[in-house]
Amino acid sequence: MRLGVLDVGSNTVHFLVVDAHPGAAPLPAYSHKAELRLAELLDENGAIGEAGIERLVGHVASSLRVAEDKGVVDILPFATSAVREAANGEEVLRRVAAETGVELRVLSGQDEARLTFLAVRRWFGWSSGRLLNLDIGGGSLEIACGLDEQPDVACSLPLGAGRLTARWLPGDVADPAGLRELRRHIRAEMATVVGEIARLGPPQHAVATSKTFKQLARMTGAAPADAGPYADRRLTRRGLAAWLPRLSSMTVAERAQIPGVSEGRAKQLLAGALVADAAMDLLGLEELDVCPWALREGIILRRLDTMDSPADRRRPALTP
Repeated sequence: MRLGVLDVGSNTVHFLVVDAHPGAAPLPAYSHKAELRLAELLDENGAIGEAGIERLVGHVASSLRVAEDKGVVDILPFATSAVREAANGEEVLRRVAAETGVELRVLSGQDEARLTFLAVRRWFGWSSGRLLNLDIGGGSLEIACGLDEQPDVACSLPLGAGRLTARWLPGDVADPAGLRELRRHIRAEMATVVGEIARLGPPQHAVATSKTFKQLARMTGAAPADAGPYADRRLTRRGLAAWLPRLSSMTVAERAQIPGVSEGRAKQLLAGALVADAAMDLLGLEELDVCPWALREGIILRRLDTMDSPADRRRPALTP
């Protein structure tokens, strides 16, 4: 069957069309996305402004037209950190529903961590043993660890690259004093969950998902996107540490010239690198394998897992 996943994230609103059926890997068929960067469009009260709401409604509406053109039979719409934490999140949901008919389901941070973990587990398989996954989004950092398809620990921290950039790194070049404050802030937040994860024992396989980690891995020498999803891609702590001083002194335009870094994500790259460095350091990780599957694939896989009856095939299921 042909499914559409509508992902309203903190950076990007992405409508992914996939061909999927139980027992098989979902195959991407078409991608329709826009970088709205909702995490950076919050006003002084923490609300998404009118311009942001209108752009979101417009992209949801255009996604529906894509779904019709591509023969999508079921749409799985969800929203993450930016809408979840916006002061006017409920109003945003009502506007989208009233103007497009799409009812976005808001995932909690733990939901995000669990569903992403499911996708990573399915990609790498049981041979990975105790699996640890890190995901840096625009609004939050998700961490999950465990032996099964459901993680033993799943947590979310307000350490998204977009959120941190908007608050701590507003200029074109990072201020050294502000950078030190941001580094301390990140590590203090990370320290609140390190003990809970460490009690499970060291992971047998440490993995990273998200666009931020993909770009950091590419920056440090991993294979480019056109090498395909099955190319081995890793981010090493040594490689990341070597780049941090350079990123700290670069302008946004200079970061955008780094191979694999998109213009729209260049401003957030430094904050993302600081989060990745802190997580790898405090969790004792020397390298991370980058997984091509993440939250969207986790939602598709969970939906396929519920397809036991004709009624189930017509009903979206986002519960982890």
